[in-house]
Amino acid sequence: MSNPIGQLNKIFDSRIRIGIMSALMVNENINFNDLKSLIDVTDGNLASHMKTLVENDYIRVYKGFIGRKTNTTYMITKTGEKAFRAHLDALEKIIQGLN
Repeated sequence: MSNPIGQLNKIFDSRIRIGIMSALMVNENINFNDLKSLIDVTDGNLASHMKTLVENDYIRVYKGFIGRKTNTTYMITKTGEKAFRAHLDALEKIIQGLN
């Protein structure tokens, strides 16, 4: 059996990215301001972590307008959901292995 630590995904090393992915696993979509408030980060910090997740096809970005205000919404992709579940499974195996 392989070591579960090797199955952890480096992209999810950040607490912010774990927060983003966790929020998107339980919400069909979420907008930038709600997500920023939920995980308590600055605009720039959230944007830089989002860029990494988008580049890896883990989340998809939808830009639109509500009235005259821009509205950016995010959704998790199938690839992102699969990668995050694999990461969580590896964490669970590590925790179980410590008992």
